Amino acid sequence: MDLTVTNLTLADITRAMRSELETFFAERLLAENSKNDEIGGIELAIAITGLAKATIYGLVAARQIPHSKRGKKLYFSRGELLEWIGSGKRRTQSEIAVAATHFGQKERGTIDPTKRHRSPKVN
Repeated sequence: MDLTVTNLTLADITRAMRSELETFFAERLLAENSKNDEIGGIELAIAITGLAKATIYGLVAARQIPHSKRGKKLYFSRGELLEWIGSGKRRTQSEIAVAATHFGQKERGTIDPTKRHRSPKVN
């Protein structure tokens, strides 16, 4: 960007910088979204997951990996594969410990183990 500075106010400079930053981030977001929309074959699935071709075919046969099929050709979406990988996240030891400390608590407070709580009557 070629800019000649003459009688620019702080507001003018701020507007120009804001405009340039908005353009930059909009272009970057568009590029990222189009990258996640990439569709490819088995090679794309291998590149994203790092799994062997035979393993991917096994997951497809068991319907455990997101895919589409047209005729005999398999198609995979980069975005769907990344989401599938993320959904398999296992909790860390610290996350498990936090969940354990909250186990058995009611929404409105903790359960007092010294008090006897009534169970609802079953008819």
